Amino acid sequence: MDIRYKPDRPGKIRFGRIFSLATLLISVAALVLALRKPQPVAPRQTPAAIAANAQSFQAKVSQLEQAREQGQSGSEVRLTAGEIGAAIAQAQGAVPASPAQGKALNAAGPPADTSAAAAPGSVEPANLQEPIISFEGDIVRGQFVTEVAGKKTYVTVAGHLGSKDGYATFEPTEFKVGDLSVPVSLVNDALQKKMLEQQDRLKLPDFVSDVRVENGQLVVTQK
Repeated sequence: MDIRYKPDRPGKIRFGRIFSLATLLISVAALVLALRKPQPVAPRQTPAAIAANAQSFQAKVSQLEQAREQGQSGSEVRLTAGEIGAAIAQAQGAVPASPAQGKALNAAGPPADTSAAAAPGSVEPANLQEPIISFEGDIVRGQFVTEVAGKKTYVTVAGHLGSKDGYATFEPTEFKVGDLSVPVSLVNDALQKKMLEQQDRLKLPDFVSDVRVENGQLVVTQK
């Protein structure tokens, strides 16, 4: 039997090279998108606005506590994304404690220390670990900064917030690294596992029975 070597056709070789090149370009593009800074999920608040929103947050939470002390049940308060974000920023010690101090800072101009400018909607501080919050319909969207292989990376996650057995729950509907969208099915198991590990931090206050996002606000229901 005469068996002779038959080289691959030139068209097949060119197709293989094109496929390899396309795969490389897609990989590079994905990496660039993953490292790119995305659009902030919420506008930046002024120091005065943060102080006022943080004060409003505390007042609304106090309403629920007072309702419980008075023997009432089922009371609700609605919190805006600005109020939630301001409370987070104030807890980090990055904002003034009162609206008056916030107005004074506004009048004096931007702070010299850039870390003190951390506010909802601002994704600049590399050490910001807590999420920047926004609400849209019944969706909560959070954005935070982390480091991957020494590179500052922006992570955006969105989903449905709820509660079960006295703990907050979260079902993701969107996950992005930089500007790169990642299928939720690839990250949901890891996210739920991480939430179980941090379950103590997800425990609702004793006077709260339910939390949910509705019409662009966080609805907190008192027991």
